[in-house]
Amino acid sequence: MTMLWFFLWILWFVLLFRVIGDIFRDDSMSGWGKAGWTLFVCVLPYLGVFVYLIARGRSMGERDRRQMQRQDQAFRSYVREAAAETPTAARTSTDELARLAGLHDHGDITDTEYAQAKAKILASH
Repeated sequence: MTMLWFFLWILWFVLLFRVIGDIFRDDSMSGWGKAGWTLFVCVLPYLGVFVYLIARGRSMGERDRRQMQRQDQAFRSYVREAAAETPTAARTSTDELARLAGLHDHGDITDTEYAQAKAKILASH
């Protein structure tokens, strides 16, 4: 029974901090609104959290979704920028080596021609 109460206590604090975090993360709420909700949640925590979840629970999920989308877009743009910083010469030589390997695998060029072309590409970089 003690373990159950401990689990519920931890669950309560997670919920309380999530609500307080959502109050401060909401850009559409005014400063007075944030102060009022925070005061309500801190003075009457059980009632404040439950009223907040009833009144603003749906928009809480939408804000989380929008924040995740912004983070995903930022990550994707970072990856694109990092990939664009790769020197074009390195990409070109890699592409040329892959093309040569494909030609060699299909039998379009001989082993000697493949070795000479590979050495020429590697020597130029």
